[in-house]
Amino acid sequence: MQLARHQHGKHPLDKGNPDCGDFQTLYTDLMTRTALRDHTVVLIGLMGAGKTTVGRRLAASMNRPFADADHEIECAAGRSVSEIFEDFGESAFRDGERRVIARLLDEPPMVLALGGGAFVDPETRALIGQKAISVWLQADVETLATRVARRDTRPLLREGNPTEILERLLETRQPAYAQADIHIDASAGTHQATADAILTALNARETQA
Repeated sequence: MQLARHQHGKHPLDKGNPDCGDFQTLYTDLMTRTALRDHTVVLIGLMGAGKTTVGRRLAASMNRPFADADHEIECAAGRSVSEIFEDFGESAFRDGERRVIARLLDEPPMVLALGGGAFVDPETRALIGQKAISVWLQADVETLATRVARRDTRPLLREGNPTEILERLLETRQPAYAQADIHIDASAGTHQATADAILTALNARETQA
């Protein structure tokens, strides 16, 4: 038996049915996520921007794995980031960081949070540009200083006043951060709200592509 045709000779499902708005919204969202499946989403920004916490929430929303580059570096080196800095210096840490990030970008798509200085490296930044979508989590220095004050595990902040150090880091790194594909304000609202804002921006990017 043939399916009924409406008066213009087309099947009712040939075009979107206004009575199925909820389904169409879900369908569009699923298609957008499918379009994103080949890209790792990389979160960048200064320490305290919330990359790890936001990243975990974003990964859950996208139904994909989450990885923290600093944690992966620690696993590979068998020691903490602070110990790597103290034992070998920042240059050695950056070299190891570059290799670990390159390996992670060759793995199946994930949400990846980077350490604050990783995206400044031209080689790493170029690789991310080729293989991933980068998202800069922006926040004012006062907010960042308040957040990082809760933890004493930031090697670069042990060299003086945290607020002044963050201001210098932002001034130095901002030109690199500004090259990220997406910029998100992470200074206000909850971590979940920031994750939702990233997902909205990713969906909009795919729609415009």
